Amino acid sequence: MIEKTMEVERMEHVISVFGSFDQNLRIIESELGVKVLDRDDKIHICGEAEDVMLAEKAISGLLTLAAKGENIDAQNVRYILKLVSEGKETKINELAGDVICITAKGKPIKPKTLGQKNYCEAIAENTITLGIGPAGTGKTYLAVAAAVAAFRAEEVNRIILTRPAVEAGERLGFLPGDLQSKVDPYLRPLYDALFDMLGADTYQKYLERGNIEVAPLAYMRGRTLDDSFIILDEAQNTSREQMKMFLTRIGFGSKVVITGDVTQIDLPEDKVSGLKVAMKVLDGIDDIAICQLTGADVVRHQLVQKIIEAYEVYDKKHPTEPVKRQPAKKYKRAPLA
Repeated sequence: MIEKTMEVERMEHVISVFGSFDQNLRIIESELGVKVLDRDDKIHICGEAEDVMLAEKAISGLLTLAAKGENIDAQNVRYILKLVSEGKETKINELAGDVICITAKGKPIKPKTLGQKNYCEAIAENTITLGIGPAGTGKTYLAVAAAVAAFRAEEVNRIILTRPAVEAGERLGFLPGDLQSKVDPYLRPLYDALFDMLGADTYQKYLERGNIEVAPLAYMRGRTLDDSFIILDEAQNTSREQMKMFLTRIGFGSKVVITGDVTQIDLPEDKVSGLKVAMKVLDGIDDIAICQLTGADVVRHQLVQKIIEAYEVYDKKHPTEPVKRQPAKKYKRAPLA
């Protein structure tokens, strides 16, 4: 057992790092098996030598982020601990990213992981960006934030959000109402993100003016989309033909973000995902970026990250076998009376 003492310049940064009722501190102590105390404007860390060293690096990194005005929460703490355990503590400074967008309630939207930061930079620097990763990595939310920021800066005239109308393993049958009512259930995640960024009233105003368009992918055929920020969500459920059709809609002054999770494909077994094909076809082309997000970039409840990791381990041990489809039965037509 050893004790390490860290000098502290400003105690308000320590309060920010430790969290409300020291909840962040409890995570550090629990994960690393150390005891952390603050006395006489100093932080004292007690424990095994290696654990104390990791705790010192983690706390130092968190203090740096707090000094730059970053809000420290449990998700930040766990991510910093992961970086430190992997020997990537030098990259902690990179997490103090610029604000992408301000929501209708005044909340700043920033990337929270290195993967998200690379994703946001790719969107800013390329005409087409593919964001591939598991649920909870912020693929759609950050893309919508970038779209709203570009629209507010008058870099584009329209925001177009689209996704294939494919049901997730269920058959809902025919839905009542007009076209908008029929497609609303499929496009709800996109609505939620837009409501967050703009507020319901502002969203409705731009929708009526035609500055915002939310439509199923089938309605993109035959169009040329100039000066637009276009987001294709749930792209793993596009067919090869749909993806090619979508990619060829791009006009001058437009920016495209394609998001998807290749582990959650809802297409029939005999159909190839257009996203998987696009990842191979578009790889290496200038002005097209392919960003792979991982379970480490999940910013939802910590259990989501553990669930994704558990499924990855299971899938490696139990690879799925292709389903053998039975040939369709042929029926004889009954003779007409």
